[in-house]
Amino acid sequence: MNFDLHGLPERPEKPRQKGLSMVMDKGLSISDTIGFIEQCGQYTDLVKLGFGTSLITSRLQEKINLYKEAGIKVYFGGTLFEAFIIRNKFDDYRRYLDKFKVETVEVSDGSITIPHLKKCDYIQLLSKNYTVLSEVGSKEEGFMISPGKWISMMKAELEAGSWKVITEARESGTVGIFRPTGGAHVILIRKILKNVAPEKILWEAPQKSQQVWFIKLIGANVNIGNISPHELLALETLRLGLRGDTFHQFLKN
Repeated sequence: MNFDLHGLPERPEKPRQKGLSMVMDKGLSISDTIGFIEQCGQYTDLVKLGFGTSLITSRLQEKINLYKEAGIKVYFGGTLFEAFIIRNKFDDYRRYLDKFKVETVEVSDGSITIPHLKKCDYIQLLSKNYTVLSEVGSKEEGFMISPGKWISMMKAELEAGSWKVITEARESGTVGIFRPTGGAHVILIRKILKNVAPEKILWEAPQKSQQVWFIKLIGANVNIGNISPHELLALETLRLGLRGDTFHQFLKN
């Protein structure tokens, strides 16, 4: 803080278990990565190297090392995990993780069908050596999962060893927990929150309106993901009530 302004919401120090911000890196250069860390590293908890970008990123190890040295968990997008799984290359995927010294992994089934018991097996196996994030929900627009199934899958994946469960919304914020218009599936989200501890959920919410909605619903320390690197500082101001959308949210009477 450049000034001790009283009355702002309290944000836990890193490494933290709640109030997480996850950024999607879709191809930052090394110089861009250095600049991002300099400006936003202290507010960033996780960076996902989006989809399969890590497979074609130059100077990949250098980038990973920069994030890790800044105290940021870095991991490959779940789509890459699925690309290995559909080719029956699970062991090769683990070798790929180890080659680049990646200690966090996403297990998802948004683009392919994996029997849920098998998905939980992958989570259990990986959780022995890695911090696991598992994602629930389909990337297909219009594909609906009942609230009861969302809840049962999230609970099972946490029991299998997931550190956090991610709710699918894609980088567009128009599928999964959101409608094609970007509006939230309110009933679904409220039912999830009645059954799963909020600190165990990482909500993908790439649009500002979605971030505001979750901050007003859950508070400054809601876990939010799929944030553009250029929007991370703006998200932090939303959390602190330093932006018009949440300005009055945390003011005490």
